[in-house]
Amino acid sequence: MTAEQNKKLAVDAFQEFAAGNIAPLRPLLQEDFLEHSPGNPSGRDAFLDFIATAPVASARLDLRRVIADDTHVVMHYLMTTADNPRGVAVTDIWRFENGQIVEHWDVVQPVPDAAEIPNGMV
Repeated sequence: MTAEQNKKLAVDAFQEFAAGNIAPLRPLLQEDFLEHSPGNPSGRDAFLDFIATAPVASARLDLRRVIADDTHVVMHYLMTTADNPRGVAVTDIWRFENGQIVEHWDVVQPVPDAAEIPNGMV
């Protein structure tokens, strides 16, 4: 698949998930999907069960940029909740094979006070 095809798959799934619909992720994740983030389980079913109840499922997700090549899609977004309106900056890295996600890494960083980041974080 091309970078643009993988990017479209990732963005479409992200938008559905951000709207509260987890179902489109099931066919996108390979059954033996590998998760590299601490505390998150590997395997499609375990991962989907986990994120369905994780804080990200009820957060507001504001996608800021997407970068893709033929095997990876990188998504950078702001995740906010009612309890944390400043939020966290998140970068997800998804590795694709044959139109499915086979691996995931992420970096999550709390957004500090605006005075500490005059050029912004996201």
